[in-house]
Amino acid sequence: MTKKCSSLIIEIHKRVCFLHFHQMEAIVIFVGNNGSKIYAKGRMCFMQAPLADRIRPQTLDEVVGQEHLLRPGRPLRKIVETGDIPNLIFYGPSGIGKTTVARIIASMSGKRLHRLNGTNASLSDIKEVVGEIDTLMGRSGIILYLDEIQYLNKKQQQSLLEYIENGQITLIASTTENPYFYIYNAVLSRSTVFEFKQVEDKEIEKAVLRAFSILEEELEVTFALEEGVSASIARSCGGDVRKAINTVELCAQTAGLNEADPYTRTVALEDAVAFAQRSSMRYDKEGDEHYDLLSALQKSIRGSDPDAAAYYLGRLLAAGDIISPCRRLLVMAGEDIGLAYPQAIPIVKACVDSAMQLGLPEAIMPLSNAAILLATAPKSNSAPSAVGAAMKEIEAGGVGPIPRHLQNKHFDGEDAEVKGQHYLYPHDYPNHYIPQQYLPDLVKDKVFYTFGENKNEQAAKSYWDKIKGRGSQEK
Repeated sequence: MTKKCSSLIIEIHKRVCFLHFHQMEAIVIFVGNNGSKIYAKGRMCFMQAPLADRIRPQTLDEVVGQEHLLRPGRPLRKIVETGDIPNLIFYGPSGIGKTTVARIIASMSGKRLHRLNGTNASLSDIKEVVGEIDTLMGRSGIILYLDEIQYLNKKQQQSLLEYIENGQITLIASTTENPYFYIYNAVLSRSTVFEFKQVEDKEIEKAVLRAFSILEEELEVTFALEEGVSASIARSCGGDVRKAINTVELCAQTAGLNEADPYTRTVALEDAVAFAQRSSMRYDKEGDEHYDLLSALQKSIRGSDPDAAAYYLGRLLAAGDIISPCRRLLVMAGEDIGLAYPQAIPIVKACVDSAMQLGLPEAIMPLSNAAILLATAPKSNSAPSAVGAAMKEIEAGGVGPIPRHLQNKHFDGEDAEVKGQHYLYPHDYPNHYIPQQYLPDLVKDKVFYTFGENKNEQAAKSYWDKIKGRGSQEK
């Protein structure tokens, strides 16, 4: 590799100053009035764009991942190549190429690109973009790229409708949330939605190696990567290419000097792991990912998969969330285990109480026991299903007067045809049971509860079949 140096002469406080650049160091030479020279040496520190922005792909072929959209012949690629760009909405996790693809599309279209971010864009910002319509600057067309569009309120989104409908503005919006929940329906109906997916490790590793290569050109050094560095960075970034490139930049800044070759920097695997150790955590307590994790945890426990239960609980706890898994475990004890193992409810409650008192990381102990207990316990949803069926009947109008003998009154009015409550007290009868009507007349023949197929409920069924003298085929 060719080793290069460069110099720059500037004047500081009427003193000639030579800046001599070599690699990442600067040698500063101040020349006094009498010709004397003062030398200073130090590492260069320039304000510059982050590496992830400097190496952003310029063509669709350079984008890593998203082949289901960008490979030749795929839907989005075909749309872009026609040159007639419709309104587009990109959604998916951060750092996977939504902004990059939007920039490339704008560049290929030849239209003027405006960028706004929903977190800080105002109505006046949108009006400023609209103001360029039919001007010299907007004569070739306008593309408005709206990042995080879900943060715009309804009025802000509505302000664009007229212009994106008649084609005066082409909207390309991106969001990390499900657009069908967060974007105004009128905007959705005028746009084509594409889902960007998390990038696979093997594709991210390509971007990591490219980043190191570009840094070698910029800094005029060679980076010697210890075995496993690029794979570790790719694996640890959680499918986020931007995080991977940021990790590369940190590794480059802290790379060790090679005594045998001053132009070689060694990137240690230990450093790469340290910089990337929490990069794989994608978690937003207010976002879709939060609810996806909770849903996956409950469905794994309901499906009796203790390994998946441990994994999803681990992801929630690793992100520092303790309240959400506690609440969900309490729900599952009653909803999914229920009468098959009723003791799960007080056990899980005790585990949750302990976790809340302990806090993280010690809370991992009781919560892990609760999750595995629920995952391996027998399952029944017969009780909540019974109440759900009853509520459905009630909502359909099945609300009748409570039978007289169940009412909380002991005296009848003068107009009552039958005097007296006539309630039969079950404890006065054998086996503490006596047949009588409990449901209102309107629904007296309805069956809401069916015994579950588990040992506990079947034992209860056998008991009551015997007491009530029913055949085993009932309920």
